[in-house]
Amino acid sequence: MSQYYFDHAASAPRRDEVTEAMARWMHGVVGNPSGSHRAARDARRAVEESRDVVASFVGVKPGGVIFTGGGTESCTLAVVGVAHQHRRSHERTTLVVSAIEHHAVLDAARMMAEDFASVYVREVGVDSDGVLDVAALNDALDDSVALVSVMAANNETGVLQPLDAVAAAVQAHGSNQIVTHSDAVAAAPWLDLAQYCAGIDAVSLCAHKLGGPVNSGALILRSDVALDAMMPGGGQERGRRGGTVDVAACVGLAAAIRCVQDERVQGYERVRAHQRRLRAELSQLPGARVTVEGAVTVPGTVHVTFEGLASDELLFLLDQDGVCASAASSCSSGASVASHVLTAMGVTAERARGALRLTMGSETSDDDVTMVITAVSRAVTRLSDESHQRG
Repeated sequence: MSQYYFDHAASAPRRDEVTEAMARWMHGVVGNPSGSHRAARDARRAVEESRDVVASFVGVKPGGVIFTGGGTESCTLAVVGVAHQHRRSHERTTLVVSAIEHHAVLDAARMMAEDFASVYVREVGVDSDGVLDVAALNDALDDSVALVSVMAANNETGVLQPLDAVAAAVQAHGSNQIVTHSDAVAAAPWLDLAQYCAGIDAVSLCAHKLGGPVNSGALILRSDVALDAMMPGGGQERGRRGGTVDVAACVGLAAAIRCVQDERVQGYERVRAHQRRLRAELSQLPGARVTVEGAVTVPGTVHVTFEGLASDELLFLLDQDGVCASAASSCSSGASVASHVLTAMGVTAERARGALRLTMGSETSDDDVTMVITAVSRAVTRLSDESHQRG
């Protein structure tokens, strides 16, 4: 059976260029980059060349790049590291996050508030299209705020967030102690992060959403952000993340970034056309409603809900037709609770129950789109008929 992959937001297909670049560092002698002999110097050179690529991608100096074990660690390091640093010198530490953040951010902030009586979390709401309420953000800022975290693009709906307005709000508050952070994992395949995140202090990336390896990511600091290491010891990454750096993981992230940069312009418009076609076709199905039609999104995401249907049943039928898709975030698609993103947007629990997320990459073809439209139409028709028979 042919496979039609529409779950890039969960994990993008591994690129051949990434596999080839990593191969040298996956077997035999791989020196410790912290050492001094020839093998160590070779490894260190590979890590630093990779650091240069990541830094250029976000528009910062190489010294601002902290290699991590993935996007979750990158986000957690930003939230927890800044909170710990701040609470030592302040009676109250407030973490301001949007209500639609990935759980890597939300759970890290909530964990700090649970563990320390002096730490508080303020969640800023969004409108019905999932766009941050900037006025509410302004109201949330005071002298106790250590960090403001707003993602660049939502991982479920693809909606772009107003990072310029976030940076402006923090700047207007007049405090140079507030760190701005953005989870740019979902945005990285599509946006020029050097421009889009230009006013943000800390940016999180993840390799496998770009076609790179899993357990590879980076937290990139644009300014001199004070944060505590979550894993102290060893002094690696300028003391901000202890432990021997995984050379292959760094090289794989850099290789994936190079591919994204080479294909972004041409691929962007082609995938945007796929998005328009999918939205138009799926919106004609019984009970269908295309999500966030009034917002600007990345081109690779199409989110739709079906009244009266269940996501798990829909995904089961799609899988039988060879279509790989999801209902929400890959971290929560197996859960029975409604998506916190859709809840924040005011989507009813009944409609959210029938959510479908289709996410594409630059290699997605017209034939792939045709096939997924056929498969979704067939599945929705079958489930609707069965529902009417039971009713």
